[in-house]
Amino acid sequence: MKFFKKKATSSVTPVIITDDNTQESYELRPVSVHSRMSHHSVDIPVTENVIVSSRANCCQQCCTKENLKEQALLIATIAAVVLGIVVGISLRGLKCPTDDRVNGCRITKEDITYIDFPGKIFINILKMLILPLIVSSIISSLAQLDAQSSGRMGVRALVYYIGTTLIACIIGIALVLIIRPGSRGAPPVNPSDTEAPQGRIIDTVLDLFRNLFPDNIMEATFRSYATELKKENKSFISTVDNTTYYKNVYTATVTKRDGINVLGLLIFCIIFGILISRLKEKAVILKHFFEAMLEVVMQLVGIAMLYSPIGIFFLLTAKMLEMDNLADFVGSLGLYMVTVLAGLFVHGLIVLPLLLFLITRINSFKYIRGMSQALVTAFGTASSSATLPVTYRCVEEKNHIDPRVSRFVLPLGATVNMDGTALYEAVAAIYIAQLNNIPLNAIKIILTSLTSTLASVGAASIPQAGLVTMVIVLNALGLPADAVGTIYAVDWLLDRFRTAINVFGDSIGCAIVQHLSRKELAALDEKKNDSTTVLPLLVSNLEPASNTPRDTLKHQSNHDVSSSYHSPIIMTPM
Repeated sequence: MKFFKKKATSSVTPVIITDDNTQESYELRPVSVHSRMSHHSVDIPVTENVIVSSRANCCQQCCTKENLKEQALLIATIAAVVLGIVVGISLRGLKCPTDDRVNGCRITKEDITYIDFPGKIFINILKMLILPLIVSSIISSLAQLDAQSSGRMGVRALVYYIGTTLIACIIGIALVLIIRPGSRGAPPVNPSDTEAPQGRIIDTVLDLFRNLFPDNIMEATFRSYATELKKENKSFISTVDNTTYYKNVYTATVTKRDGINVLGLLIFCIIFGILISRLKEKAVILKHFFEAMLEVVMQLVGIAMLYSPIGIFFLLTAKMLEMDNLADFVGSLGLYMVTVLAGLFVHGLIVLPLLLFLITRINSFKYIRGMSQALVTAFGTASSSATLPVTYRCVEEKNHIDPRVSRFVLPLGATVNMDGTALYEAVAAIYIAQLNNIPLNAIKIILTSLTSTLASVGAASIPQAGLVTMVIVLNALGLPADAVGTIYAVDWLLDRFRTAINVFGDSIGCAIVQHLSRKELAALDEKKNDSTTVLPLLVSNLEPASNTPRDTLKHQSNHDVSSSYHSPIIMTPM
């Protein structure tokens, strides 16, 4: 029976030495370009001792100090999320309805701001690192690529982002038409004190191009363009019966709002990095500068992440206390929230992992586990830009994505890729139409998906930015913009889930773009290796062999010196 047992085998790649000299002299000289390893593999039996030894080595690698430190940080962050929600709900009984401590209440609105203060510090620390991280990462990655490779990589990333965003919209529309949350349960109450922001699709498109080409690159580091609509109630005289009627007129005013203009920085850094790669030796100092800058920023990110459990705990605790009424999560609004969450989970746990496996054959569960820290941080901060430093670490260190890909694709994804936001806006628009008993035909549903995709691209990567762009979707469908106030109560929670899906979609895009660009990356690596081996070969041809005595070379003629470099000459004493 032992004969029929399958033996364990291991693939070993033999090294073929093409030099005619001895092994000793081969090791002393640099490896030639033509002396490369064979790609043929040989299966040899592996004994049980070897298997046990490999398992022991694997356990030693998994139990390293650095690995245990990362796992402890992840566990502490997840525990902070759970404790923040539990503590926030338990303290709601002490919340004061007014600013005075009456009837036994202890926590006022001012106290909630104090509780939220450590969390705001954490978000400020992450936002502080965004600017140097984006600039150094994009320039350093593109400086290592040529213009052709970076162009293909950018096209693949944009195709992936637009495709997944459309898929997310379709999933959300299908679920909201099947579940119909606006036609079931008790309808939510629209707060009378909330005024919906106004927006138009044409203004969003124009703002995109304005931010792509800023007039001042220094100002783009802290300010971006935005169009504000001012509503004026003007009177008009009818030309038919000379009657006076009143109409709301919106005046568009281009202003500059506080916040990093990520789009403008992306364009500038992309062109800057490509020019560095084309100049080569002339700009090598700039290339090394931005690479060193990126390493320093990543070290700062590692230090900032030690504070993440504390910051996330206080953020969620304060958010649970700020919530007005837990009854908002039942009835029609609760079904709406379930619909959005179902769409996010289908897109994030089925569609994106399936795309990852079908295209790259990567283990999706292992990849999700590597992104755990970034996903938890995205849920706590509700900002994909603030989570960008953590996303870098997870993608490169945990999932081993090529830094040349991640440093270019992630900043682009944090600005353009908004799968969760597009899904949320499509569901919210149809939900509001169902609440108001407004039927939507097939053309309007298609318009919803397209408008949601475009509006999500224009959404800023800040907390609850989707509410502003969602008004654009409502205006495009002819729905009342003020109805957006009906979903204010649960938007803060849905915003955290859709931010996590946005971050996860960015990380999946890195793996897919790397797989599709593997030939270009391999060609660049081979070109780099070939260029680095030329100089050692030239030096080796100019230096004598190590086993050749110097006194011997002095007695040789110039005609025999060249041959002594390859074979030692043994001379007997006179």
